[in-house]
Amino acid sequence: MSWLPEVEEIERRKQFAYKLGGKEGVDRQHNQGRLTIRERVDGLVDPGSWREIGVLTGTATYGEDGQLEDVKPANAVIGTGRLDGRKVAIDGDDYTNRGGSSEATVSEKWIYADQWAHEMNIPLVRLVESAGGSVRLVEKMGHTKIPGYPTWPMGLLLGKVPVIGLALGPCAGLGALKAACAHFSIMVKDTSQVFAGGPPVALEAGMSGSRVDKDELGGWKIHTEMSGVIDNAADNEAHAFELARRWLSYMPNSVYELPPVVETDDPPDRREEDLISAIPRDRRKIYNPRRIIELVFDKDSVFEVTPKFGRSTVTCLARLNGYPVGVLANDPRFFGGGMNRSAAEKFETFIDICDTFHLPIINFVDQPGTVVGVDAERQGNVRKAVRVLTAIEQTQVPWCAVVVRRLFGLAGNCYGRMQGLNYHVAWPSATWGSIPFEGGIMAAYRRELDGMPEEERNARLEELDTYYSRLSSPFLTAERFRVPDVIDPRQTREILWNWLEDAWKTLPEQLGPVKRSMRK
Repeated sequence: MSWLPEVEEIERRKQFAYKLGGKEGVDRQHNQGRLTIRERVDGLVDPGSWREIGVLTGTATYGEDGQLEDVKPANAVIGTGRLDGRKVAIDGDDYTNRGGSSEATVSEKWIYADQWAHEMNIPLVRLVESAGGSVRLVEKMGHTKIPGYPTWPMGLLLGKVPVIGLALGPCAGLGALKAACAHFSIMVKDTSQVFAGGPPVALEAGMSGSRVDKDELGGWKIHTEMSGVIDNAADNEAHAFELARRWLSYMPNSVYELPPVVETDDPPDRREEDLISAIPRDRRKIYNPRRIIELVFDKDSVFEVTPKFGRSTVTCLARLNGYPVGVLANDPRFFGGGMNRSAAEKFETFIDICDTFHLPIINFVDQPGTVVGVDAERQGNVRKAVRVLTAIEQTQVPWCAVVVRRLFGLAGNCYGRMQGLNYHVAWPSATWGSIPFEGGIMAAYRRELDGMPEEERNARLEELDTYYSRLSSPFLTAERFRVPDVIDPRQTREILWNWLEDAWKTLPEQLGPVKRSMRK
């Protein structure tokens, strides 16, 4: 009289799903150095936390007697699990089954995972490995279709919950979109590729002069160093899962919550002697800004995002007395720290993510200005800098800037939000102005200098440099309260915590989706 036979049928049907695309497909996946989707889920989530949805979905075969003989499972594996205790929705592609193509499966299934994240206000993790569309599918369907999925909340997700995209193998077409349309994206070195169309498509479209391999077209170096489509590269899949968990640890579950605060034994008033000599006195010498960031924020709390793209700008997540923040800095080792197109795109994207998820922003400024030159103008650096300015002004999260060295030109305006409190402090090493004195002196005194003998000219340049260096002292600006404070670099952590303690209290009134106007 019980329903035990039907319950046993559930378990029997699950066994078909657990075989994925079959032994041949699983072996091929392993031989190419990649995990199967179920192995990926096991490696990503906390043990025992996986709850699958739609495990019975697939194409069934029945005998003449109406009894089930076989089920070819859908190549999307979805459900919920926990990452370090945090509940997340997961959308995974099964590459062993028809190349993980989203069009070769029941599309409503993978979309359902995104809808779950959107409506339940929990983060979404996409485990992407998809061959994209295929003309064979058109033959099977007997018709074409207009691109797009009306029920997919692709854009809405980005304004509501954290989205992580892991490109774990070939990701073409829609697979590329799913990996890149995320707040944080990861590729695995040498085993994953991302492209709008694979090598045959690129060749046929005339986009490549000859046949290229997958890595030449869309490998990890292309997208994490050159295009900026993907943020970080992982050494292997286990490393990719570790990066995903760590990034998520700084984020709230949704825009309706504050980012998580953690316990720390790192004193908020810790002083680091190395900070007082972190900036060289010789303006021609460079330094690594990451060292400053590591010294100021909680030990082992700094997580750099997009490290190889737009390298004149550094973007990090970090904690200060256990409170998560977004951190910006300029890296003088690349374009002198100046703002070019790629740096501006990176800057703007990072600001948007911090603002969306209520992370206060701290900017360590050494900005010589917008990168100049023929190539710079052709890349539209000025317009990109304007977009950064607009992005900053449209933020609602608290901002704080620490001017550690230079602050000049159009890009110099990007140190912080002009409206409101605009809290900023300076180190004694800071200088600022409309243009750097080095070039400005030559421009202003060219007529006088051009007529001088070399020895006399050099002496005059040294005299002018000394004079203007004195005028550029941050103390003169502080006397007029144009900078609130010039501080001992060793006090930076303590001063930032004093600001963050108050800034954090303003965040609850900002909960919910952000509202932005159009950016030029």
